[in-house]
Amino acid sequence: MASHQHGSDNSISTPKTRIEGIPDFGWRVNLNYECGIKCKPFTQPRFSQVIGFIGLGIRYAKEWWKRRRQGRKMFIDHMDQLFHKAIYGAPIGGIGCGTMGRGYRGEFARFQMVPGIYDHTVIQANQFILCIRKNGQTVYQKVLTGQRESSKSLRSWEWQAPREGDVYHALYPRSWTVYHLDEFNLRLICRQVSPIFPHDYKDTSFPMATFIWTAENNGTEPLDVSIMFTFKNGRGVKDDGNGGCHNHVFDENSEGRQVSGVSINHNIQDMKCTYCIGGVHKDDVSVTCKEYFDPRGTGQEVWEDLKEDGQLNTEGGKTTCTGKGEESAAAVCVKANLPPKQSKDLEFTLTWDMPIIHFKAKERFYARRYSRWFGLDGEAGPRMSSYAAANYSAWEQKIEEWQKTVLQNKNLPAWYKSALFNELYYVSDGGTVWIDPVEGQGGKLVRVTDPKDPPIVQEFSRFGYLEGHEYRMYNTYDVHHYASFSLIMLWPKLQISLQYDIATAVESEDSTRIKFLTSGEVGIRKRLHAVPHDMGDPEDEPWNRVNCYVIHPTCNWKDLNMKFVLQTYRDYSATKDDAYLRHMYPVAKYVMETAKKWDVDDDGIIDNGGFADQTFDAWTMTGASAYCGGMWLAALRMMIEMATILKKEDDVLHYKEILDKGKVSYQNKLWNGSYYNYDCSSGGHHDSIMADQLAGHWFLKASGLQDDDIFPPDRVKSSLKKIFENNVMMFEGGNMGAINGTRPDGSKDISSCQSEEFWVGVTYGLAANMIQEGLLDQAFQTAWGAYHVCWEWYGLAFQTPEAYMTDNIYRSLGYMRPLAIWSMQWALEKFQQDLMSS
Repeated sequence: MASHQHGSDNSISTPKTRIEGIPDFGWRVNLNYECGIKCKPFTQPRFSQVIGFIGLGIRYAKEWWKRRRQGRKMFIDHMDQLFHKAIYGAPIGGIGCGTMGRGYRGEFARFQMVPGIYDHTVIQANQFILCIRKNGQTVYQKVLTGQRESSKSLRSWEWQAPREGDVYHALYPRSWTVYHLDEFNLRLICRQVSPIFPHDYKDTSFPMATFIWTAENNGTEPLDVSIMFTFKNGRGVKDDGNGGCHNHVFDENSEGRQVSGVSINHNIQDMKCTYCIGGVHKDDVSVTCKEYFDPRGTGQEVWEDLKEDGQLNTEGGKTTCTGKGEESAAAVCVKANLPPKQSKDLEFTLTWDMPIIHFKAKERFYARRYSRWFGLDGEAGPRMSSYAAANYSAWEQKIEEWQKTVLQNKNLPAWYKSALFNELYYVSDGGTVWIDPVEGQGGKLVRVTDPKDPPIVQEFSRFGYLEGHEYRMYNTYDVHHYASFSLIMLWPKLQISLQYDIATAVESEDSTRIKFLTSGEVGIRKRLHAVPHDMGDPEDEPWNRVNCYVIHPTCNWKDLNMKFVLQTYRDYSATKDDAYLRHMYPVAKYVMETAKKWDVDDDGIIDNGGFADQTFDAWTMTGASAYCGGMWLAALRMMIEMATILKKEDDVLHYKEILDKGKVSYQNKLWNGSYYNYDCSSGGHHDSIMADQLAGHWFLKASGLQDDDIFPPDRVKSSLKKIFENNVMMFEGGNMGAINGTRPDGSKDISSCQSEEFWVGVTYGLAANMIQEGLLDQAFQTAWGAYHVCWEWYGLAFQTPEAYMTDNIYRSLGYMRPLAIWSMQWALEKFQQDLMSS
């Protein structure tokens, strides 16, 4: 492992040289890059930890088999974990419209077209192919993207092996791939653009991307350069051969630019979906199409068609739908003549129109938000293609304007600039849905307004994203707490809409009897006046049935209610939305009243129940704890502030009385002279050093409410320095992030599998806390470790996990919490303004 110790100044994926045409900052690797480490998912706890999992394991296995017999999957499928595949680059598409992943070599991989469900497939037929002609003869023709996945199909195609000096560069939501064909003095840059930029609630929802190929002839002879884009139906699964797919050539200029291409019309799990690939017309290029070829065949027909003259013969389409066992693919080609020392752009669009969706239970139907502008009939793909071609330049201007203040700031580390924007991939590629309800009227589905929905949900739609690609729960609230900074900073209406959904759920109860898998006890799914753990499973019916997480009875979790109060006031501090505050305050009172019952000894501090009753759901807490107790105090202080604003004098006095007692108890029970103990029990890990022990202070100060009587500044700094010394610097010289727990002697806390994990989102949140306290060097060193491990060492780019360990183990790939890096940006902008403005 020592060979992987890289100081942040020597980041292996941070650009070292300038390349004309691409940014100076981002995640950059050579196309022949291979991750040198083989990692694996967490499956085996230590022997000393196993006893705590025996009952859970037995009950989980029974539930897993029960659901399998019903044709359903577990919300966390430990029997089918994702294995290490270090291939991913920036995904494509807007927010909530379904996403397609891409590999850094150009593969189309990891499809989330079925809402909330991932297919981790690589489709061999989805490619960009280069043809070069000189003097009327084809002198080169190869597939540039990806690599051959199977020899069973497309045997006539030839792949270009990655060349030294060819690079991939990602700065989400854009990426660049640079190819050098020195034997022809030709350089190609493929620029990928998705419509993701802040404070936009229209284009950012659109299911589209553009690929702009810049071809530069640096030689002395003219070249004819053709790029062919091929694509097939489906998402790389058995269902792709269900039949009923039909392709159609289109020519469209309704949105301002002319695009010719092919629409691939098919169903995905009985939901109508149309893919459209298009080439963009302009004076100096020609666009030709191939309506159909068989992606399971040799590919010879379309390959030879291109090779013959650098363009496609539009004849020979398939006039009928595919039958059972058949798949359907299409191609579009853009051709340009390149005089010596000149360059031209060859532009392509990819759109997908899947406006009406449902979840597994099919109790309700929804329209994706983008359909407000493109309709519900599923026939808008060609028009969307024209729109993408006409507007991608405007998208790029907005992206550059947004990102430049960070990219141009010389005070910020280069790796941080990459991490900040590239971690944002999860907002769109987090199983995300952005939806409106629809109902059947007059024989067709129409968008409707649910009168029970608050106005902001009616205007800005319902938003949901998964806890993780493998942890299939929408809006998991204890985790979203960390990630929420990305929404409140960039798309605040989505954060507010999500909060209204949570508030509605707080005031509901679901008395369905549930057996909880850890304890075996039976309880109800959702209690009144308790914050839900999650808004449901896409394998069921989210929003209708919340709390699909049945590992623990989360109505007794000690962090969820606090986190609702903390986010409510934090959001108000950012938006100054008085109507929001008035709506949320009574809900906040409900959850605080519920939480008061957890103060079993009436000392002003809530007590943990001796089980894993918070986001660290395998790490037990007993009695007053630094983590939950600190958030309780922060919540009390925020309740006082909100009550003061709303002129609720009795409430001010009530919460102040509890706070005055609780803040004394917190210090007396947990402060040990150097840091805050994990909890106040007599357990063997009660004095462990928890990386997240100051979670309450972090959120309180982030929200503009520093209260030195609750969290004395000298004790805050002492704790942060202790965490840095023990949890950060003791591991790989400070290049691994922050481990969740250490013992006072600096060794790992191995009382739980989670105490010896590094949580990426917790590490970023800790770094934000350090920034707020002026510990900038420590903050960036801490956060650097998490980025380095995931994006450089373990090969987990664009699939950042919840957790990793020191022995090449990860847990839960593609996870929500790492969006907490935006809490660092929040802290920089609010507490380090001199650094940010210089």
